Amino acid sequence: MLVKYSVPLGQETTSQSVTLVPRLEYSLNLLNNIIEILEEKCNELKESNKLLLLDFDEYNNTHLNAIKLEQIIICSLDIILHIKHRAEHISGIGSIPEVLPVSIHMIRTVSAQLFDIIPLCSQKLSELSVHLGSIVLDSAVLTKARFDFSQSNKESSIILDEVKLMADSKLSKQYPNVDFSKL
Repeated sequence: MLVKYSVPLGQETTSQSVTLVPRLEYSLNLLNNIIEILEEKCNELKESNKLLLLDFDEYNNTHLNAIKLEQIIICSLDIILHIKHRAEHISGIGSIPEVLPVSIHMIRTVSAQLFDIIPLCSQKLSELSVHLGSIVLDSAVLTKARFDFSQSNKESSIILDEVKLMADSKLSKQYPNVDFSKL
């Protein structure tokens, strides 16, 4: 599925944005494709785990693994949705180095989490991180931006923790009989 995006890059010259716009549009399309895969998997797990609402056994590894898998997928989906929201706030070439570096670290984290669970999604996330990384570097060259990778890693860790808490909260409401601290 291809979706058309209008990515405004401000008052910069055409030669500056010509190489960035198609890559950014491709990356946003790839991001939407990843979201579709995760939403489908999330719905599938939610449906298959409905039985656990009534008959959850905290000592049954199958039950624990089913909930843990759903937790990973919901958290991954929420992180990717957060990244999409950030990417939609790119308002010009100068905002790219401010918006995307934090997202790249989060994408790589989600990719690693999904490597054994949904290999295709993990592969697409790896591809996305490469594309966004090249866009960040090219935009930084054009805008003479500088990066503080330590600060970027701190920001992404804080966001990852917040999103995980929100995902756990969703699951706690969905499965009130499960103690998520044991997972």
